[in-house]
Amino acid sequence: MDVIGDLLDGVRARGGVFCRPPASPPWSLRFVAPAPLSLATMVHGEAWVVPATGEARLLRPGDVALVRGERAFVVADSPGTPPQTVVYGEEHAGEFGELGGDACVRAGGGCLVTGAYRLGGDLSGRLLAVLPEVLVVPDGEVGLGPALELVRAEVTGSAPGRQVVLDRLLDVLLVVALRAWFARDEADAPRWYVALSDPLIGRALRMIHAAPAAGWTVAALAEAVGMSRAAFARRFTALVEQPPLAYVTEWRMALAADLLARPETTVAAAARQVGYADAFGFSAAFKRVRGVSPSTVRLPG
Repeated sequence: MDVIGDLLDGVRARGGVFCRPPASPPWSLRFVAPAPLSLATMVHGEAWVVPATGEARLLRPGDVALVRGERAFVVADSPGTPPQTVVYGEEHAGEFGELGGDACVRAGGGCLVTGAYRLGGDLSGRLLAVLPEVLVVPDGEVGLGPALELVRAEVTGSAPGRQVVLDRLLDVLLVVALRAWFARDEADAPRWYVALSDPLIGRALRMIHAAPAAGWTVAALAEAVGMSRAAFARRFTALVEQPPLAYVTEWRMALAADLLARPETTVAAAARQVGYADAFGFSAAFKRVRGVSPSTVRLPG
C-alpha cells in the first residue's frame, strides 16, 4: 500500500450515469444531494461544470472534472443555462435517457459520464481536505487516454453488466485523474504526496503504510532506507514537514478513528491493530493527537 492507496481503500464508484444531451442547446443537468466526491467527463462534446460556489469550468472532450462536497452542482451547455433536469444523488444509475426526462437522448450532441464516490471516515477525509471544490485534468495527461478509451467503448456498447464495468472503470479513472492532478503545478500537492517521489523518503512512507502497527523507530526506518538516523530525520522532516514518528503516530490515529467507526471494533482491538500493546497507552496517544478519547468516537456495538 501507499498513501493514495490507503486513502482510497474501499472507495468505489456508485451510480455511474451516462447520457447524451440534445444535439442543440440549451441543456442543463442539476445534480442534487451528490456524493462527497463526484467525477464528470465528456466522452465527446463540451460542457460546463458549475459548482455551488466558485468559478464554472469548461469540460472539453476527454477532460476529467472532480467536484468535492455534497452541495448541488450543474453540468450544462453554458454556465448561464437554467437547470432543466434534476439528477438525485446516486438514484439515476445507468443511461439517464432510459429513466425518462428529455434532456438526454440517443441522437447527436455530446456524451456525459459521471460517477459518485461515497467517501467516508477519517482517511478519505484527508484526501478531500487537499482538493479544491472543482478541479479539471485536461485531456492528454499521462494515463488518462487508455482509461477514457475503455469508458467510451463501454458507454457505446450494450454488453451485459455494462453498469458494473462502467463503475469499475470510473474507479480507475478517479485514481489516474488524482495522480495527474497532483503532478500539476496548480495542484499545490500536499507534502506527503510530494515526498512519495523521493527515492528514500518515499520508500519509508510506503513501509509505514504497509505495516502501520510495526514498532517503527527513527533508527529502524533510517536503516531500512540506507541512511544515518540524523540524516533521515532531517530529510523526512524537510520533505513531509513533520518528524517521522509524529507522522507514524498521526497516521495510526487516523486508521484507528476509522476502525472505531465500526460498531464491532472495541478500543482494545483498535489499539492492537495500530500497534499498541494496551488500550491505556493507545487512549493517551489518541487523545493527545485527536483531542478526544477513543471512546468518544467509537460507535456503540
